Amino acid sequence: MPLSEYEQRVLEQMERQLASDDPRLANTLTQRGHRKVVRYALSGVGAAAGLLLLVLGVATDQPALGVVGFVLMFAAVAYVFAAPRTRRARAEAGAEQPAPAAKAASPRAKGRRSFMTRLEERWDRRRDESGH
Repeated sequence: MPLSEYEQRVLEQMERQLASDDPRLANTLTQRGHRKVVRYALSGVGAAAGLLLLVLGVATDQPALGVVGFVLMFAAVAYVFAAPRTRRARAEAGAEQPAPAAKAASPRAKGRRSFMTRLEERWDRRRDESGH
């Protein structure tokens, strides 16, 4: 069932608001999740080899071989689900400068702040920068 004109306008307005509030999130949500076939193939081969090593380890009563097989399977699955980092993302991560408040805090004090506190501070900074 298609959306009415009103619903389409409201949806477009929400999209624009999201893009202005958090452009990185909007960009992430609009990108398609195309992963390279090579990534899936490599992970599939790794998982199959890990399963084979695990079964061989159990069949031959060699626990070390089974552990190696399990670790290989786990690494293969983790590789599939890990987001590939592009050169651009690495450059952006290296170019990010901490906020003036974060520069003033010592590394020891920074580690003591809770995760939620850091998120709240980040949220406040973004809201202040966008003028809301």
